[in-house]
Amino acid sequence: MTLDVMIVDDEPLAINVVKNYVEQINELRLVKTFSNAVHASSFLQDNKVDIIFLDINMPVLGGLEFLESLPSKPFVVITTAHEEHAVKSFELEAIDYLVKPIPFPRFLRSVNRILNLKKLAANDDGHSKQEKPSIFVKVDKKKLQKIYLDEILVIESLKDYIRIKTSSAKYIVHQTLTSFTEELPEDRFLRIHRSYTIAVDKVQVVEGNSIEIDGVRYTIGRNHLNDAKQRILKDNK
Repeated sequence: MTLDVMIVDDEPLAINVVKNYVEQINELRLVKTFSNAVHASSFLQDNKVDIIFLDINMPVLGGLEFLESLPSKPFVVITTAHEEHAVKSFELEAIDYLVKPIPFPRFLRSVNRILNLKKLAANDDGHSKQEKPSIFVKVDKKKLQKIYLDEILVIESLKDYIRIKTSSAKYIVHQTLTSFTEELPEDRFLRIHRSYTIAVDKVQVVEGNSIEIDGVRYTIGRNHLNDAKQRILKDNK
C-alpha cells in the first residue's frame, strides 16, 4: 500500500523537513508541495491525495480555512509552530497535530496511525486484500523496519530506548516505552511494569506477581498487578 502525500507550507525549510521524512517511508509517495494554500486547493480540484501535511499560518488563505473548504477530506496532519489551534483543527477533522520542530519519531507515529486506519478500512472492504496490522520503527539512522503486531511478544524499556522482542527477532529503537505503548492497540497490548509492555495473547504462564512469555519470566509491577492479572486471565479465556 502506497499513500500519495501533499505538503502545504509557506516555509521552504519546513517543507524540506517534511519532504525528507516522507522520503524515508516506503509507503509514502510525495506528489506535490505548495507554498500557497490557494494553489493547493486548485490542484485538489482535479487530483486526489491520501495525506496532506498542512501548515496553519499562511498568506491569502490560512491552513484552517483551507481545511474547512475541502468538500472531501483526505487524512490531514497539521504541522505548525503554534499549539493553540489544536482544538479547532480536530473539530475540522484533522487526524493529527504536529508542533514544529517536528521530531521524526513523532512524525512516524502519525504516519503509523494513518497506515493502520487505511488497512482497517481495506479489511472492511470485501474486495480488498487483507493485510496484517503492522507498525514501522526506526532501527538506525536511515532504516525503517516494519513489524507485524501479531509477532510482537514483549517491549522492554532501556531508558531512552526500547527493545522490541518478536517471535523471530529483536530490535533496539530510540523511543520511550510510554510513547511506543501509546501507538499500540489497547486491546492487544498491556503495560505490566515500568519496564515492560506485553502482548496479552502471548502470555503462557501466570504465577504470583509474574508472567511467562516464550519461556522468559517477567515481573508484574505492584501498581499494575490486579488490573494486569484480571486482563490477562480474561483475554486468554
